[in-house]
Amino acid sequence: MGIVEKRAVSEHGWICFPGGATKESSKGTFCRGMAQFPIYSWSAVMFLTLAGRAVGDLDCNLAGEDKQESELEKAVLASLAPLRNRMFSQRITQGSSDYTYNFTVCGTAGNTSKPGAGLVQIDNKDGKETVVGRIDDTDIVRGTDWILLMYGKGDKYNNHCGGEERRAMIMISCSPKTIAANFMMVNEERTKVEACFYLFEMDSSVACPPEDTRLSVGSILLIVLASLVALYLIVGFLYQRLVVGAKGMEQIPNYSFWQDLGNLMADGCDFACRSKPRNVTTAYRGVGDDQLGEEQEERDDHLLPM
Repeated sequence: MGIVEKRAVSEHGWICFPGGATKESSKGTFCRGMAQFPIYSWSAVMFLTLAGRAVGDLDCNLAGEDKQESELEKAVLASLAPLRNRMFSQRITQGSSDYTYNFTVCGTAGNTSKPGAGLVQIDNKDGKETVVGRIDDTDIVRGTDWILLMYGKGDKYNNHCGGEERRAMIMISCSPKTIAANFMMVNEERTKVEACFYLFEMDSSVACPPEDTRLSVGSILLIVLASLVALYLIVGFLYQRLVVGAKGMEQIPNYSFWQDLGNLMADGCDFACRSKPRNVTTAYRGVGDDQLGEEQEERDDHLLPM
């Protein structure tokens, strides 16, 4: 039997969906089965679902046609996930001007009347809000330790840059110890005829290059060597103690060799570094007869008795 696909509203305020059925009784119509919800609960669910979709639609839209966006840009944009929907602000007072800049990563920074405004300028004197860049025209570039996020389609200039749309550029620099900090405006370039922009900067760990956790060849060799030395000592110690029956220092494997190691090393150094052999016999020259003077004859006649 197929599932009864029927929708009915009972007098008790319940709504039946596919998989449920209604049943008449003396108390009125009611739902039978598990597919039943109160009407007011279902209205709340529908509202939250639609609201969630609306919020989810407010996301960075990379420049370009749909399904033709750069995969590299998508990957860089995904790395900004820890910063999404965070609000960053800076107030700048210079001379008679007093502005506050609000910036949100892939979210709305302005009021509800200007959806998609990723970076806005607010005049603190009259509260006028100017959109510097929108998230539906996003470009992003990644370097070694920085990310450049760009919002286009801002409000048009009145008297500068040929009346073109404003554009925001946010330079995110690597800072390993912070998620996000030090948001500040650097400059507004509006002296050109076109391609004007607002430049901002901030610090974040999301711009840092991924750490290389792989072991180097030298580290692997050291680990292998240390493992072999530990295995040699443990096995040798057990053999000397349990099989040979050695005690004390004699339990060290090849104890006599390690005792003589210092002398062996000294002998090797002596052999390799000395310029002359150690045991060289000194050549002695004998005294020749020609070097001896004529021996004077000793006269001992005066010792004889007269």
